[in-house]
Parts: sequence; structure tokens; C-alpha cells
Amino acid sequence: MVAPERGATRIADRVVAKIASRAAREALPPLPDDAVPPHATVVVRRQSSGAGGPGEHPTHSAHVRVSVELGYPSDIGGQCNAVRRQVAQRVEALAGMEVPEVAVQVERLHLAHGPGSVKGRTR
Repeated sequence: MVAPERGATRIADRVVAKIASRAAREALPPLPDDAVPPHATVVVRRQSSGAGGPGEHPTHSAHVRVSVELGYPSDIGGQCNAVRRQVAQRVEALAGMEVPEVAVQVERLHLAHGPGSVKGRTR
């Protein structure tokens, strides 16, 4: 084991994915009970930051893909931006990783049935 690896904390991809999923949930308003909660997949890249001299540690970056369900009508772009910001901030704060990319995939839209709205198809 070389010096930069000793004492370094390695966080599993699945742990980062759980952090990202939770952060996405925090960024979104509540959805109906039948909605699937946000879930994330993560690719963690570990790269050496330099020539590998004493005291240098590898850098870690997490590329995150989050799948969400959103209410409709709503500001879909605004909600996706809120998810991106929250996921990047929480992963950086809790896992100590840079997050250069958060891709948000909208899997499903839930039609909001408020008072006076008609259930059925929307054009």
C-alpha cells in the first residue's frame, strides 16, 4: 500500500447513490403514495491529482444520474435544477467528492388532481 492510500477513506458507490437519492427527495415536493421515490446511480472516479508525491491524495468525483417522478403541471425545469443543486451539495458535503455532473431523468409525471379538476386524459 502506498502512502496516499493509507488512511484514505473510500466510500462505496452505493453509499453515494443513497446520499444522492435522499438529496433528490429533499429537493422535491411530496408526491402521491403510488409514486416511486427518487433513485440514483453513481459512477465514482478515483484519479491521482498529480505526480503521486508525498502527501498527495487521489481526487474523487461522482457522476450521478437521478431518476425522479414529478407532479404535472409544474415547473419541471426548475424542479430538475433544484435536484441537481441539492444532490451536488449533499454529495460534496457528506462524501467529500466533487460532483461535475448530475443528470436528472424524469421517468413519470403525475397529473395533479386538485379541487375542481377533472380526472382523465389531458391534451
